[in-house]
Amino acid sequence: MKTYLILLLFICISSNCLSQINEVGFIVGGVNYVGDVGRTNYIQPKNIGSSIMYKYNLNPRIALRGTYSNFSISGDDADSENTVRQERGIKFKNPIQEFAVGIEYNFYEYDLSSKDKTSTPYILFQIAAVDYETPRIQNADRTFNFTRNTAVSIPLGIGYKTKIIEKIAFAVETTVRYTFTDELDYTTSRFSQLNFGGTSNDWYLFSGVSLVYTFGRPACFID
Repeated sequence: MKTYLILLLFICISSNCLSQINEVGFIVGGVNYVGDVGRTNYIQPKNIGSSIMYKYNLNPRIALRGTYSNFSISGDDADSENTVRQERGIKFKNPIQEFAVGIEYNFYEYDLSSKDKTSTPYILFQIAAVDYETPRIQNADRTFNFTRNTAVSIPLGIGYKTKIIEKIAFAVETTVRYTFTDELDYTTSRFSQLNFGGTSNDWYLFSGVSLVYTFGRPACFID
């Protein structure tokens, strides 16, 4: 019985020590696409985008992160420096919704409940489901009816975050998304009119600033 009580006490203490800090926040910034239409600049935001996120801190270095994003990506051959694309003259705009989960890794220990661990650069690795528009039916007037489709992407990012006041932090972040589809710009072999792209998959990037609120019992992290 005594052993059982000691074990129970140890479990309770361990549970308290493993109590995690939760974070919720939003990101606002600019989005740009890299693919078969328009510019090929990797970081040159063109459209406004936003995200909401939740983070669950496993320890001062690692957090699990979930993100829901709403973007609108676009491209216009008229903006390209490539003369072939300029002469082709294609443009598009595609509304994107994305849900991503992954890991945020801090270069330095990060704990807003401390006095000296309140700023750090970090890197982000996630896997995402991307919901986008794609052409399905060609009408008699050569226009198209669209439907939604889903693809996988891999967001990879780098950022810097720091405490502003109390439980609120500020961050700047740039994330590149490599997608496993070549159809974000409506390129498809299903219709000869839209079979204008190459063989490489599309990318898009999101660069923004965020505000994050921390709540929950501070974790008793052990150095």
